[in-house]
Amino acid sequence: MRYLIIDDEHIAHKIIMEYCEMLPHMKLQKNCYSALEALKYLNTHQVDLIFLDINMPKLKGFDFLKTLTAPPKVIVTTAYSEFAIEGYELNVIDYLLKPFSFERFLKAVNKINDSNTVSKSTSIDENTSEIKRIFLRQNKSYIQIEIDTILFIEASGNYTKIVLINEIITIREKISDVLETLPSDNFLQVHKSFAIAIKYINKIDGNRIHIREHTIPIGKLYKVNLIKILN
Repeated sequence: MRYLIIDDEHIAHKIIMEYCEMLPHMKLQKNCYSALEALKYLNTHQVDLIFLDINMPKLKGFDFLKTLTAPPKVIVTTAYSEFAIEGYELNVIDYLLKPFSFERFLKAVNKINDSNTVSKSTSIDENTSEIKRIFLRQNKSYIQIEIDTILFIEASGNYTKIVLINEIITIREKISDVLETLPSDNFLQVHKSFAIAIKYINKIDGNRIHIREHTIPIGKLYKVNLIKILN
């Protein structure tokens, strides 16, 4: 993912770059210290993602964003929370309040990986399908998995098990937090402790769902969710 940093503070560039270096698919294109510098760069180059500060001299972040006819994905990074509503009206992916942790940064980047649409500034072969991935924290490291390989997820105490086609990963996250990173159209919570990938349902038998060799219970409070997709 080709990214651009637009911020008048050098420390902000340093933090974002250090975070992105931990994610192997992120590639820095340029450090811009003003919106005018970024406009000049974007006239001749394409990027997939912009990390955008709001309060900059000469041309403010949102004013810059309004000048773009086909903007790439945008994650706002700012110390000013009062502009969040305006940011979402401009369809930014996420709004990070400085100082932000790596975990919060990762959540924002994962939203882009989950997006069903490719950035308007990115051209891809029509015969090539986009591979969607997310990063998950496992102990002190971060692992990348393809969303399409997830069969179901299961709450297990303070942990959540991610059951993939070929392996099982256990992470120290609440099931609700994991679900927030997954596309809602593809996954469905069917029990307080289980959420499934809809495409892998083999059979629904009474209060149980069969996915390959696994059997998942259906909770009474979640039956209505299942009825919706059956209809």
